[in-house]
Amino acid sequence: MPKKFLRRTWSRYSKLGRKRKKKQVWRRPTGRDNKMREKRKGYPAVVSIGYKKAKDEHKKIAKINNLKDLNKVSKDDVIILGKMGKKKKIEIARKAKEKKIEISNLNIEKFLKSIEKKEEKKKVEEKPKENKKEESKLKEETKEEHRSVYPKTLNEGAKNES
Repeated sequence: MPKKFLRRTWSRYSKLGRKRKKKQVWRRPTGRDNKMREKRKGYPAVVSIGYKKAKDEHKKIAKINNLKDLNKVSKDDVIILGKMGKKKKIEIARKAKEKKIEISNLNIEKFLKSIEKKEEKKKVEEKPKENKKEESKLKEETKEEHRSVYPKTLNEGAKNES
């Protein structure tokens, strides 16, 4: 993994990258008594020759926003999912799993498992609703049977008289 070089006072100020990854930008330390510039022991590393990435780390990075983009990508490329909704993400994850393509910012196995669990929960919740519908139909049928046997109950008879 490549080394992350950070400017000297990044941890002090929000504008220099404290809790803000995008603001964490390298700036060479320049100062008369700066320990980082002097490359002293115990201080953060300074960018210099010898920190180059290995050749295997130089892979093509592809940002994917839809299924067409996924079809264009080869297995060797590093894939990053763009911002998208859950439906699209599920489709892309399933397709990538079929093609055996890894996605760097998504754990495909874990993601698909969690979605399957949620779908199972929905199915379990839908079954009691169906049972309630069946129960309500049975209640209506029993009421109709009751009315046919007892056409006028006391309440209905009292209403008709007045």
